[in-house]
Amino acid sequence: MDILETIVANKRQEVARQKKAVPLDFLLGSGAQQLSSPTCSMRRSLEASQSGIIAEFKRRSPSKGWLHPGAKVDDVVPAYEKGGASACSILTDSDFFGGSFGDLRRARSLVKLPLLRKDFIIDEYQLYQARMLGADAVLLIAASLTWKECKTFAAIARQLDMEVLLEVHKEEELQHLNEYVDMLGVNNRNLGTFNTDIDNSFRMIERMKAEAGTGSNAPLPVSESGISDVNVIKQLRDAGFRGFLIGETFMKTKDPGETLAAFIGKIETDEK
Repeated sequence: MDILETIVANKRQEVARQKKAVPLDFLLGSGAQQLSSPTCSMRRSLEASQSGIIAEFKRRSPSKGWLHPGAKVDDVVPAYEKGGASACSILTDSDFFGGSFGDLRRARSLVKLPLLRKDFIIDEYQLYQARMLGADAVLLIAASLTWKECKTFAAIARQLDMEVLLEVHKEEELQHLNEYVDMLGVNNRNLGTFNTDIDNSFRMIERMKAEAGTGSNAPLPVSESGISDVNVIKQLRDAGFRGFLIGETFMKTKDPGETLAAFIGKIETDEK
């Protein structure tokens, strides 16, 4: 069993426990106020941004272990907003990434940035959770879903006024594209082995354009993982990407927000 299969198997058990403890009807009833609150478009924020950085808050990863075990949302996420991030990705998986629902809920109370709930979505229940916690967008991972599941979940997210970032790693997974996908992400990290190869984005972009189109209604291209060089951002942008999800580069440092601000400063300087 590879790492993704291990995580998904654990997630199925975790979600089953959550549904038993907090049935959907109760969840919706207790979160009625949040459900009626407006969401913020992550896609539009990325389109309007000079950097397109989706700064990620995560304490650990399955491959690298603890990156910043003592990291607090109160310290990092507002600093990301101040430092110029276009959006923020919040890991809510506890067992493998050290995240929590409380991290997303707290982030929502602190910033106006579009927030992405990053987790392994395998049940529609998690979409309602995401909306109740304050997410503006959700991640759907093609490798862990069937085509039918992906379309169903994306449609529910749209009904809940959340945007969808569909993540693929290889060409065959582009078959999961559907009309409810707002952003199309290429993960440069193989979720089976967790090995990272930034060239995966460059290999995938032309096929992405062919499958998704390039018009105003086409999903916005996003490159995920393994990005640590501003020159790579420029190359990816030239290739057609408009969003760049970066976590480890910032979170492994003492002050992730300061590291992000310096990173974006270099991007803006290079573009002048």
